[in-house]
This record gives sequence, structure tokens and C-alpha cells, in this order.
Amino acid sequence: MAGNGKYLFVRVLEACNADCFMCGFALSRDRYRLPPDEFSTLLSQAKGLGVGYVRFTGGEPLMHKEILSLIRVGSEMPTQVSLITNGFSLPLMARDLAQAGLNQVIVSIDAAYAAQHDEYRNTPGLFAKAFSGIEEALRHSISVRVNTVVGPHNYQDMPMLGRALKEAGVSHWELSALKLSSEITYPDREDVLRAGEEVFSGSGLVPMGKRWYGDTEEEQDRYFDQGIPPRPSGPLCHVTDDVMYLDAKAGYLFPCSLLPHRSTPALYGAQVRNEDGTYMLDSPKFEERRQFFRQNGASICTGCSSSAAGYSDDRALSQENLPAWSY
Repeated sequence: MAGNGKYLFVRVLEACNADCFMCGFALSRDRYRLPPDEFSTLLSQAKGLGVGYVRFTGGEPLMHKEILSLIRVGSEMPTQVSLITNGFSLPLMARDLAQAGLNQVIVSIDAAYAAQHDEYRNTPGLFAKAFSGIEEALRHSISVRVNTVVGPHNYQDMPMLGRALKEAGVSHWELSALKLSSEITYPDREDVLRAGEEVFSGSGLVPMGKRWYGDTEEEQDRYFDQGIPPRPSGPLCHVTDDVMYLDAKAGYLFPCSLLPHRSTPALYGAQVRNEDGTYMLDSPKFEERRQFFRQNGASICTGCSSSAAGYSDDRALSQENLPAWSY
């Protein structure tokens, strides 16, 4: 477990103002928004289950007009609060986010150069706003992590991006493999390994968890031959011990933060919202799902992230609480 408890991810909306090629919520105008009073009720229950960290996700959480109220609810509970953003609104909102009690912001950046990043996200000016937002967040004492989706389109830029993030004062970096419904192929496996080893050499910010293409030869063969990113080393997936992900719109709860993004999420989660709008986060169905993926995730999952796989391995080895924001 992390230092102050388990992690609760909450998808507070699906709307987004970016047009990222790898995301199902690109330019979504969905109108659902999680109300702060509903979040307060479910968080109170989550605290009783050991949750100490809350992470707001979407969509783009900064499009939620009551995001500051949601953060205050989390901060006053109290929990450590973070959110994931594309950074578009971060420069203007960083001060208010800090005052509301935000502890960590996770900014999505996929390239070392503005032109490439803005092309991948199909949003002109996004790169500049993301880095400006990082600067503003740090100025207001918000810890900064960057999430990067890496694939054939951008892997060669990762060493330079790592150096830029280190220079910018970023604390954590998740470098996870691109996942698409179509086959992903690299023209030169050895060139990927060369770039990856430079990334992990320590000249820049070293990413969390495993290498996106795998740490072992077996993991690398599975990644390059089958497109399956690294999993927990097994036999158990310990992410399921510490992580819950709530799709608030649908009322589904998942035992990790990757399962909601699979093609048929209802197969992997449990309905935990009652007819009266209350939640039962410890429902028997959710516990059934959690135990299934705890026992089998390390051998069957095909969409893990490098940081989740690494977190599970660290949990398996450590008899102590892991540092804050390890996931």
C-alpha cells in the first residue's frame, strides 16, 4: 500500500477539449458531470475502505465547472487529491487548484517538441500551455507528474523529453505503451531498445515502473510479437489490492485503473450505484471481480501500463508502505 492508503480514481466527466488520436473521449461533448454532494457521499464510504488518495480523471477534469468544489471535498475529508489533465486550462487555474487543496497534477505530454505534440493531440498550442501549466503548478507547490503515451510515432523523442521533464522540475513520469484496436508495429526492435535504454539510463527523468516494451526478454517478445505491454510479474496482481476506479456516469467500479478502458468495460467492473443514488463500493460483485483479476491479471491482461505493472511488483517485494504517489 502507498503511504497514506489506497487509490480511488473517479471519472468525473467524459467531455474533453482535445482531439487525441488514441482516445475514445476526443472532443466529447457529453454532458454528464459528477455532483460534489454525490462525490462527498461516496468518498466518505471509500475512506472507510482505506482510500487515502483520490485521482480525478475524464475526459478533461478541468472542464468540470465544479472541479474546485470536488477538490475541496477530497482535501477536507481528508485525502490526497490529484487530477489528470491535458494542460490546456492549467496555466489559468493552477493557483485556484492549489488553494482548493490539489496535491498533485498529472499532465499528458507526448513529445519533446510543440509541433509533434500538438499534432498527436490535434490541438494547436497545447504543448506550450501544458509546460506553462507545469511551471504555474510548481510555483504554487503542486507536485507534477507527466503521463506519456509512447509508440512507433514518438519513441525516438523520449530521451529528449525525459531530459526536458527533469529540467522542468517534474517529479514523476509514466511512460506507457500506446494501445489501439489495430496492430501496432515498430520498424526496428533494436532501435526501440536503444532509445529505451537511454531513457532509463538516468540522464533525464527516469520513468515509473517497467520499460514500456518490457524489462525481460519474455516481456519484450510478447510486446513486439503480440503487442501486449508488460504485466505484473506474478503470480498475483497487487494493483487490485490498492486501486479502485469509478466510472461515475455508469456507476461501475473496477479493481484497477486500466480495465475501464477495454472494449467491453462492463465485463470487468461491477455496478455499485444503488437505485437511490447511493453507492456500495464493497459489493460482493466488485469483490468477485477484484479477486478474479488479483489471481489472473498477471497472466491474462493485455492492456496494463508500465507503472501499474511496476507497482504490483514493488508491492509483492515490499513489506513496507510504498512512497506517496507510487501509483
